[in-house]
Amino acid sequence: MGRRRKPEWLTSRPPSGERFAEIKRTLRDRDLHTVCEAANCPNLGDCWSGRDGPGTATFMLLGERCSRGCNFCDVETGGMGPLDSEEPENVASAAAEIGLDYVVLTSVDRDDLPDGGSSHFAATIREIKRLDPGILVEALIPDFRGDAEAIDRIVDAGADVIAHNVETVDRLQWPVRDRRAGYEQSLSVLERVADAPDVHTKTSLMLGVGEYDHEVYRTLSDLRAVGVDVVTFGQYLQPSRSHLEVFEYVHPDVFDVWKTVAEEEFGFLYCASGPMVRSSFKAGELFLEALVRDGADPASARVVAEQHGTAE
Repeated sequence: MGRRRKPEWLTSRPPSGERFAEIKRTLRDRDLHTVCEAANCPNLGDCWSGRDGPGTATFMLLGERCSRGCNFCDVETGGMGPLDSEEPENVASAAAEIGLDYVVLTSVDRDDLPDGGSSHFAATIREIKRLDPGILVEALIPDFRGDAEAIDRIVDAGADVIAHNVETVDRLQWPVRDRRAGYEQSLSVLERVADAPDVHTKTSLMLGVGEYDHEVYRTLSDLRAVGVDVVTFGQYLQPSRSHLEVFEYVHPDVFDVWKTVAEEEFGFLYCASGPMVRSSFKAGELFLEALVRDGADPASARVVAEQHGTAE
């Protein structure tokens, strides 16, 4: 079966501009990786170029190869290397040099490490906060095999927002995700984070992999039940012919409906929803920054986010 033709609303601008070049140079000088590049994010040009404000990047920790093989993800699998002991300091100094107010950290899965790499992840958060306590840190963490101690390390390190992506509905966890991941395991991670004081929780779902509306609805219910604050919806895009095929290109109007359902019916503090939205998305970060740093109420923080667009 051939790859589906992308509809007109799925377009992205190529990376360009001085800001893009500056961020790329800073990252290369420190041998740092970003999920923006590793996962071929369609928003790389906008985020790095800073077309709608300061440039941003999502740093990918623990190396550039993952111990898992999810069928939607373009990050390379296997051949795990040693951790870079200088990475926490290099990420912190890069964030300061780029001039970020809000830093997103994520990582590959490292099932080969006893603690899943959580100590290294936590050390990076602490180093950023040590270098500049004013920087807000969002940690987009793996499931750490459901290890409560590993999750608590991230919380204790001082992250302002902790995200973990459930990715899809319960029925489609496989074939979408690696078999070592799972719906209930991801919910338990999010619940553990939500129980911690002064931390906002966030997750993301891909649409277009074969889910039914009632399954998405149930997922939203489950996520609110464990205390998730922010949810994002984006269109799954097939990275290559060897990855999971796109089942459907979901119309932007449907994304708008899910945003309304999430915020107005289920009471999520914020929902970024659109074909080009990804879990690390500028509007969502602006919402959380207004909420956490500025002390804005959710309605006012949404206005800040929407002024910069969530789905274009």
